[in-house]
Amino acid sequence: MTAQIIDGKALSKQLRVGFRERVGRLVEQGVRPGLAVILVGDNPASRVYVGNKVKACEECGVRSLHVALPADTPEAEMLARIAQLNADPTVHGILIQLPLPGHIDVRRVLEAISVHKDVDGFHLYNVGGLVVGNTIFPPCTPYGVQLLLDTTGTEVAGKNVVVVGASNIVGKPMALMLLQREATVTICHAKTRDLAQHTILADILIVAAGKPGLIVPQMVKQGAIVIDVGINRLPDNRIVGDVDFDGVKEKASWITPVPGGVGPMTVTMLIENTLRSAERSLQASPADDYQDWEAPVLKAV
Repeated sequence: MTAQIIDGKALSKQLRVGFRERVGRLVEQGVRPGLAVILVGDNPASRVYVGNKVKACEECGVRSLHVALPADTPEAEMLARIAQLNADPTVHGILIQLPLPGHIDVRRVLEAISVHKDVDGFHLYNVGGLVVGNTIFPPCTPYGVQLLLDTTGTEVAGKNVVVVGASNIVGKPMALMLLQREATVTICHAKTRDLAQHTILADILIVAAGKPGLIVPQMVKQGAIVIDVGINRLPDNRIVGDVDFDGVKEKASWITPVPGGVGPMTVTMLIENTLRSAERSLQASPADDYQDWEAPVLKAV
């Protein structure tokens, strides 16, 4: 058996065609979707990520506002910038490019973003919403993984899912989303003993550990679906995931490549969340009643 490739690049391209149509309808109604990205400092990797997000916005017709701040920017000044963006009706999404300099409290900054503009899905309200299955904005990477799983036609309910990695950005929200779909979910992390004993039982294996080559063929169940969220740059400058792709593809039924799998979907779901925010802005003012907001449908369109 050789696994079928789950092509995130192709799905992302398909979705962005629909995004341009949605932007056109919004513009006809007097709303141009806007995304503000705040970058503090001059981290080279962060600059690349921000550049990719700005490019994606341009491709879809979304207005992008790049706020570049010096690395020594006081936390109070950053919070003031966020307050300005919260109050700006032309900005529908606000994203803080992480990591932030050490003198800035990341949690305080993320919680300063209006829930209505938290398109990254990191605000405590959105995180808590995952527990009850009614979040406003799902985190972008897990959201993208869900859509990739949908393209395989697999019924998630009842499946054994193993998530390797327990981060707040991917692992934990991913597990909560899959629980919402009635999967049986196991979360593994750095302290998990005998990792292979867990991964070998997975019908769906999602790996987000940040360790190149962590998952090898003998750790994977025959016919499993393998989603590799990891992005690692090797000394020879190659980009690889957390999964031994060449070996595991001979056992899996479906597998995501790196690059070209989950990565493109993360940025695409950021645009999706921004468009949803802009579309909501045409409705009656939500005031502070978050429960009036329709939860996103977590399936491919």
